[in-house]
Amino acid sequence: MKSFSTLACDVHDRVLTITLNRPERRNTFTVQMADDLVEAFTQVNFDDGIGAVIVTGAGKSFCAGMDLSVGGNVFGLDESLRPTLTDLRQRLHEPAMERGVRDTGGRVVLSIFQCTKPVIAAINGDAVGVGATMTLPMDFRLATDGARIGFVFARIGIVPESCSSWFLPRLVGMQKALEWCYTGELISAADAQAAGLLRSVVTADNLLVEARTLAQRIIGNHSAVAMAVTRQMLWRNSTLPSALEAHLVESLAVFELSQSDGREGVRAFLEKRPPKFVSKVSSDMPQMYPWWDRD
Repeated sequence: MKSFSTLACDVHDRVLTITLNRPERRNTFTVQMADDLVEAFTQVNFDDGIGAVIVTGAGKSFCAGMDLSVGGNVFGLDESLRPTLTDLRQRLHEPAMERGVRDTGGRVVLSIFQCTKPVIAAINGDAVGVGATMTLPMDFRLATDGARIGFVFARIGIVPESCSSWFLPRLVGMQKALEWCYTGELISAADAQAAGLLRSVVTADNLLVEARTLAQRIIGNHSAVAMAVTRQMLWRNSTLPSALEAHLVESLAVFELSQSDGREGVRAFLEKRPPKFVSKVSSDMPQMYPWWDRD
């Protein structure tokens, strides 16, 4: 993993810990941090030495939102453009759209959503604005008991971003999502856990211990390819229009994996020994993957 100006990265026991590393600014979000996170999560997909990812913050905050002290358009957007939805749909990856129009937090969230490894948020302090929404596509969110979470967009005259209008209602329900976004109030860790946003609330001393323990439980002696496909199936299939559509995807996935790691898993079970999975995410994903980009 390369070095980044806004992140600190460390790999230990196949777990990559990404630390938002602007503690003097409460890890506030910048365009550079967005670029660094997108690149880091892209690299993860091709590194077979990484089985899971933990994201946390340096210092006392996880991320206090966008850095509002920068000059010009604080979101890094080009105000000379007059984009339409058609422009975005047809020219999504053109520089003018990607750098001048697209929500920077959304670019980060999509890179996390497309990640082939399990992702855990270890929220070590306040997570506000994009600091909250960037955690939504992560598979688990753990927080310290003193952490506060805020979807504060209405307070500064903007709307939810980072694909949060898609993720948040799915995690906590429409009524709670609307309440949190309408009021912009800071939510205690206990209330966030009660609403289903947080998996666990722990002391500050135990946060990374709990996150790393969970990461090891997840990756264990499991097929990395099966984990990658499972992650995308659960996130994507749950939004399909019918169970039949999910059945089609699952059928192809089982058909292909049964001839690789699935074959080894069955053999190991029958022989009463630990499996030895050899398939790699970087090179051995099933032919049907990614199914969502195909007819």
